Amino acid sequence: MTFRAVAAVAAVAAVVVLAVSVLNACSAQPGAATSTAPPTPLRADAPVAAFYGDSYTRGTGASSESKRWSTIICAQRGWKEFNPSVNGLGFVRNRAADGIDEPALIVAQHPDIVFVTMGLNDNFSYAQAAPQIHRAIIGDLAGLKKQLPDARLIVVEPFWYTDERPASVAVIIGWVRQEAAAIGADYIPGASHWIEHHPEWMAADGLHPNDVGYAQIARKMDAALTALGL
Repeated sequence: MTFRAVAAVAAVAAVVVLAVSVLNACSAQPGAATSTAPPTPLRADAPVAAFYGDSYTRGTGASSESKRWSTIICAQRGWKEFNPSVNGLGFVRNRAADGIDEPALIVAQHPDIVFVTMGLNDNFSYAQAAPQIHRAIIGDLAGLKKQLPDARLIVVEPFWYTDERPASVAVIIGWVRQEAAAIGADYIPGASHWIEHHPEWMAADGLHPNDVGYAQIARKMDAALTALGL
């Protein structure tokens, strides 16, 4: 790979640095509840949907777990949700420091469906760790495919949170899309644009969606899943 993208990121480093401390302000711990039941009882044989993600999948900024997009789509489809998503985590970002292995937690559940929504926070480590991020994307997705050969893998374009987009956003999206194709996973494009140009969809911190923002993400995700036959 070349390092032209690294130079481009340096030009917007000030914008990125301002966001890092706030995005990581919440402690990097899995959600308090990794399984959330919808209002109606689940069937005993309900499919298990697992989510490998960060704060945007954990639902940070929502008024309750029931308002996050992952819980909304599981309730709509009668899926049992397993969501160990962690604030501030990336394919590389905070992995070593926090010692959290989300893929291992997911594999242990033997899910029927796996969503991969990781990548946003890796933009904050891109200038120092671009090669490591690329390798981690390959390793994580290939590892999930190998260890869960019968699961339906759904890789979502990494989310983004501002209208301004450092060059690293497109690079990381490209890596994720390429590896999704390599393992034969379903891929949902466009997610990095789903809440742009709508500041009213953001929580008070200005970094995470509010209930309305998560509802919009759920609406987009529902349409994408319907197109995939789910």
